[in-house]
Amino acid sequence: MTALTIIFWICAFVVFYTFFGYGIIIWIAVKIKERFSRPETYPMKEEFPDVTLLIAAYNEEDIIAQKMENCRALKYPQDKLHLVWVTDGSTDSTPKLLSGYPENTVLHQPGRSGKTEALNRAMKYVSTPYVIMTDANTALNEDAIYLIIRKFDNPHVGCVAGEKKVISSGENAAATEGLYWKYESFLKDLDDRLNSAMGAAGELIAIRRELWTDIPKGTLGDDMFVSMGVIRKGYKIAYCKQAYAAEKPSADIREEKKRKVRLAGCAMQNVMTLKDLMNPFKYGLTAFQFVSHRVLRWVLTPSCLILLLLSNLAMVLMGAPLFYQIVLGLQVLFYLAALAGMILDRKEKAGILRVPYYFLFTNFTTFAGVGYLLRNKGNAAWEKARRA
Repeated sequence: MTALTIIFWICAFVVFYTFFGYGIIIWIAVKIKERFSRPETYPMKEEFPDVTLLIAAYNEEDIIAQKMENCRALKYPQDKLHLVWVTDGSTDSTPKLLSGYPENTVLHQPGRSGKTEALNRAMKYVSTPYVIMTDANTALNEDAIYLIIRKFDNPHVGCVAGEKKVISSGENAAATEGLYWKYESFLKDLDDRLNSAMGAAGELIAIRRELWTDIPKGTLGDDMFVSMGVIRKGYKIAYCKQAYAAEKPSADIREEKKRKVRLAGCAMQNVMTLKDLMNPFKYGLTAFQFVSHRVLRWVLTPSCLILLLLSNLAMVLMGAPLFYQIVLGLQVLFYLAALAGMILDRKEKAGILRVPYYFLFTNFTTFAGVGYLLRNKGNAAWEKARRA
């Protein structure tokens, strides 16, 4: 039973540390740091530098008018804000509709090669010192551009991660995505205050133009590669929680599964691509953050969840003490609650049971993400998930 006990406690530690322990540790570290050091302030370099708002679009004809209305409402001098749309393989009227707006620069290509290739192509036409990338189906708050630009007053900042908000009044498990992003944003804020945020969501990400490196062909996720790439060049990622991109959740759990599987595949690919960031001798505190916040979450923890249950079950069958019997009972209750949540979610009556359901759903889709990564190696084009 000794081997089972070791497996049990290792898995229990990894699961607890990934979802709770790391957050507790960096919260304490931030409080200590801010207690004994003064906040850094930097003089404003230029109030309104030229900025490119780069938007990748694929078959977005239904939301073009809404997105352009949002762009025009942004509180930033219009002569300083350059709107560039890159359309990649759109088969609807997206390019035609975009060309009807005089402020747009539209870079259209008939063939579809994926978002990463589209961004590489678009960046060749960008000459402004800062580039802000966002999605066509998101709405930015009116001060977003200005708030993000102010973060670049810090010369050590090479990338800025905006806040992602999931707006929903629905009651299905897909709507629980908003809870996940609230916790993710909490960790991102702590990471930034301690040292550097560990990546940025593609819904709102900004970078110094001079730090751009073309995304390798076949890369499934552009945002992590672009954002973590600035750390490799000696800069940090700042988090700007006041600047946000709001979007609706997936239409239902099936559509959410498409998105989660793709994101899992992207995350695992990026962990392999960015594996040098795990070297503590070269990257110090950043290596600790990267392993804790990214590597464990996407690579190790989902497997540990399964091994924790199986090792616990085997120990109880072999006559383990009462403590292990209680832990197994709690695990079984959690899985039963998730199962009930899955059943009731179809009728939008899951209530609080949506949380364990979505938690297990999110973690176990990482296994499907491995298959997605293997199937789509070298092909960065992907199927969009329908939004609510």
